[in-house]
Amino acid sequence: MACVDFGSTFTKAALVDVGTGDLLASASHWTTIDTDVLDGWDACLAQLLAVDPRAGEAEVLACSSAGGGLRIAVVGNEALVTAEAGRRVALSSGGRVVHVASGGLTRDRLRELRASKPDVVLLVGGTDGGNAEVLLSCATTLARARWRRPVVVAGNVEAQAEVAALLEASGTPHVLAGNVVPQIGVLAPDPARSAIREMFLRHVIGGKHLSQRADFTAMVRGATPDVVLTAVELLATGLDDERPGAGDVVVVDVGGATTDVHSVVELDPEDAGLAREVVATVPVSRTVEGDLGMRWSAVPTVEEGLAAGLIDDADRMRAAAGVRRDDPAFLPGTEEERREDEAIAAAAVGVALRRHAGRSQVAYSSAGRVVERSGKDLREIDVLVGSGGVLRNNPAEVADRVLGAVTGDDVPDGWQLPRAPRTVVDHDYVLAAAGLLAADHPEAAHALLARLRGVTT
Repeated sequence: MACVDFGSTFTKAALVDVGTGDLLASASHWTTIDTDVLDGWDACLAQLLAVDPRAGEAEVLACSSAGGGLRIAVVGNEALVTAEAGRRVALSSGGRVVHVASGGLTRDRLRELRASKPDVVLLVGGTDGGNAEVLLSCATTLARARWRRPVVVAGNVEAQAEVAALLEASGTPHVLAGNVVPQIGVLAPDPARSAIREMFLRHVIGGKHLSQRADFTAMVRGATPDVVLTAVELLATGLDDERPGAGDVVVVDVGGATTDVHSVVELDPEDAGLAREVVATVPVSRTVEGDLGMRWSAVPTVEEGLAAGLIDDADRMRAAAGVRRDDPAFLPGTEEERREDEAIAAAAVGVALRRHAGRSQVAYSSAGRVVERSGKDLREIDVLVGSGGVLRNNPAEVADRVLGAVTGDDVPDGWQLPRAPRTVVDHDYVLAAAGLLAADHPEAAHALLARLRGVTT
């Protein structure tokens, strides 16, 4: 089986024996977004064939974040409940959330929604049997505007038939899914995640015009971040008692433009609900930091790193970030440039994990001393996986320093960062391949993840 990830910068391919889960060969090439993305795949295929001629007959599965990946806008009811729940579901579905609106779509809000240029709109609002007014109002506005981008409706199920009728009459492509907040205290992401995946495959892949060849749409199974999150779930939980997982897992992927954090963490039952005022954490989650990255986002990464006390020598690092922003293809050629890259990576990882994890703080009230938490508690995770070219393509000590800087017991300001995880780098880029194989070849996917679980093969 050939597994391909059409990334925003690089196209990566892996040839996997689905009988054993062995990685037979791997390849990479610049993503050929300016011509046809399958030109990059052809180059990868040539590399695979040079290692193993069976690549020529292999079935191909692919995921894609080329062309900017999946852009999702969330339109919800209350900012702190259904809209926030929709935002978290959208992130876990492999998309980059480009806009969040709540409280109805006024003319100005509709204009802002259009300006965000989403590939998919996630329309949420109301618990099942609860308030349907805002959900119906938003659907009416989209219908009157003759909205043409696909809509996933994942709000009050008792109002969905009326919502569907409005969108159907206006010619708006849409799909219905289970409510992301069926009742207060419950967050149900899976039906909406599946519906977003369906819309990505049905409308977005073809709509981006990444390839003129029909085999591209036939091979793509989902958005890369969604596929990777599937692999992270398998890495954490395993298949069964005979084929166990690694325990609680966090993956931080440092890219040129974004830094993604995926986590699968068993939650304390007392923290697992959805409060009326705020959306609590869920076991499987993902965050995308669009201002943190090694090249396109180097400048804001350095500024965030300076503000957090993670970077020194402000003048030198600001200049280094400007060079990388202006030339995204920049490769460090001197020891000083390599140290600058490492510093930018450390800032991206440190800030991204802080945003994902949140913090715990002592507060005092009439009830006495209490500990207040925000975000997801990562302190007891078992495995921290690093991914991204800056970690894969440098000596092991670079990854050790970058990942080591965000672990330990001496984390300041109450940040809930990992204390003593086993750290590992996805050197062979198997997460995307495992995610692609998980549905039809779960044993092979599990075996492919052996290195990340700390099992030698």
